[in-house]
Order: sequence, then C-alpha cells, then structure tokens
Amino acid sequence: METSRDNTVVKLRRHISVLRELSNLAAEKLTYAELLDVVVTQVARGVEIDHVKIMRYRPKDGDLIVEAGIGWVDGVVGHATFAPDLASPAGSAFQTGQPTVIRHLPQSTEYRMSPILRSHNIVSVLNAPVQIDGDVWGVLEVDSTVECDFSTDTQEFILIAAAITAGHLRRDRAAHAHETALAEAAIASHKASVLLDELHHRMKNNFQTILTMMKLSGASSDSVAAGAFAKLSQNIIAMSLARDQLSMRQAVSRVNLPSYLRALALRIPRPHESISIEVKTEDFSVEIERAVPLGLIMNELITNSIKHAFPNRSGVIHVNLIPGPGRGELQLIVADNGHGSETLKEDGSGLKLVRALARQIRGRLEIQSSKEGTRAQIVFAMPDATGHS
Repeated sequence: METSRDNTVVKLRRHISVLRELSNLAAEKLTYAELLDVVVTQVARGVEIDHVKIMRYRPKDGDLIVEAGIGWVDGVVGHATFAPDLASPAGSAFQTGQPTVIRHLPQSTEYRMSPILRSHNIVSVLNAPVQIDGDVWGVLEVDSTVECDFSTDTQEFILIAAAITAGHLRRDRAAHAHETALAEAAIASHKASVLLDELHHRMKNNFQTILTMMKLSGASSDSVAAGAFAKLSQNIIAMSLARDQLSMRQAVSRVNLPSYLRALALRIPRPHESISIEVKTEDFSVEIERAVPLGLIMNELITNSIKHAFPNRSGVIHVNLIPGPGRGELQLIVADNGHGSETLKEDGSGLKLVRALARQIRGRLEIQSSKEGTRAQIVFAMPDATGHS
C-alpha cells in the first residue's frame, strides 16, 4: 500500500523532472509564444492541476494579460486581462513581488473573484511573480477547481518555475535589445536607456518593498486601521504607476494622461463587479510632478464614490478629462450615478487631501451631490500640458 511518504517522493521526483525540462529549454530555439506554452504545460504536469496561466504586465494599459495558458476556454489566452490591484490574486503577487496563496477564493474577504475564475469553478489559487532583474514582468498562476492547501514543496516548485521562466525571458530580452542597439547604432543613447531602466527598476523595487510592508501591517482586525493602510497602498500604487508611464516615452519627464488615468482606474479595488469605472480623456501629456497629484485626486474621488455612493452594490463612475474654460487649464470631472452622499464634509480627511492636492496644481474644486449622484469637478492650471490630434 502506498504511504504518504511514497506520495511525497513521487511528487518531488515529478517536480524535479519538470524543472529539469524547463531548464533545458535554453538549448532549444523557441519563439516567445512557444516558450510560454511549454512553461504552462510543464507546470500543469508538475502540480497535476488542469488550469495554469502566465500573465504579462502591460505598462501602457496598466493590466495583466494572459499570454499563455492551459485548461481555459477559447478566448482567454491572448485576450483576457486581470486588474493588478491588491484585491486581485494575481495583482497581489505582482504588486508585492511575493507569492500569493488562497485556499478558498470564493469565500475570501481579502481577494476579489474574477468572472473568468468563477466561470471555470476555480476554488484555490497559487501565484508566483515572474521577476526580471528585480522588476516584476508578470505572474505565473495555478488555479484549482478543488480546494488545495498548496504545500511548501508545491509553492517552492512554482517559485523556481517562475524564476527559470524569468531567466529565459531575460535572455530573450537581452538578445532583442542587442539586435536593436546594433541596428540603431546609437551607443550613447543605449547607455542612457540602460541607466534609466536601472533607476526605474530600483524605484519599482522600493515601491514593492513599501507595499509589502503595508500589506503585512494592514492585516489588522481594526477596520479603521485596515482602511487607512488600504488607502495609503492605493496612493503608493498611483505614484508607482506614474513612474511606469515614464519608461515608455521618449520625453522621459512627461506622463501620457490617458494611459496613466485609465491604468490607475483599473487598479482601484472594487468590492463588487457591478460597479464600473469609465474613463474618457483627450490626449494630454504633462510633467510627472503634475501628473501624480492629478492621479491621487482621481483615486481619492473614485474611492469615495465606491465606498459611499452605491448601497445597492451597482453603478457607474464616469471620469472625464477635457480642456478647461481658461487658457492653459484642464478640467477633471468624476461623477457617479449613486444615491448622493452626506459624507462630503468639508473637514473630512478625504476632501482635505483632494483640496490640498488641487492647490498643488493651482486648481479649484466644486462638488455637487443629490439623489441623482455626486459630481466633483476640478479646474486646474496645466500650462505645460501638450495635446495630440
């Protein structure tokens, strides 16, 4: 009769076999897509779980897109996206750079159940960040339709598989960067880019360290303290996201506001899927010193609507960024179709923060609230804003 010890030995041998196969991929001429397909297939074999996926973070869109997967219905791989906020299982691993283990996701009060996972009857989830040179490239996720404890051995297996995958992706990235540098014949520009990337990676690591500390400190039974930690975490994410946008642009000191605001809206935790956030903005870019306060203002106003405006747990929050009435001015409007709010007190900490940030960008705030909803409007000076037709 097979003992528990025998089962453990069999599992470890299977893990070692899979990790050996993944390590040997370096000798094969695989395309990017072929590499990721092999990774998810081998990981599924190693953990004996049917649903595995690997997600890549897209800075421009501010989401995690499923690049490869096994066990999912048509249309998931290559198309499905997940929000990278702390309430998302994959987002938690992405933001903190640490593995996330959830034994019973449908009953979790900390994590949100996505429609895709619900439609596949997922119960237990194990995530591991895929880190390249300290920067989280994406997330490797194992999803089980039956409740799993995910032993320490299994967690270590997933972490090592993610690390091996990152090594292959690093080599692929380095080869591509080398070919690009040779084609462009721009050595000086390449050196500057390397230095900028190094600075970006270090700042990203600092943000991840702070978020990890916040997440651990926020695990409190005190709801007020937990709420404060959650709000601080969102503000840190808003600042980190602005830095993400810089690395994508030639004018590295400027942030593209449509990309930034849409990506930030995706990261704001929503306790209910029936609450949607719609962002419409003309194409503006501004200095990062002005973009960050604007992002924090939007984050605070949306969070306030989510918290107070929808007792029926459904509704829409509209965000619009348009030219202001005066020359060199822009106008940010955040409006919901909720029931109105009596919490909009002048001495409230949320409004104090919004007004302070508005003053920082030389703006003026107006708020109207009724049974049809709440509308906040900020007109502010942005003489450095540039638009594109």
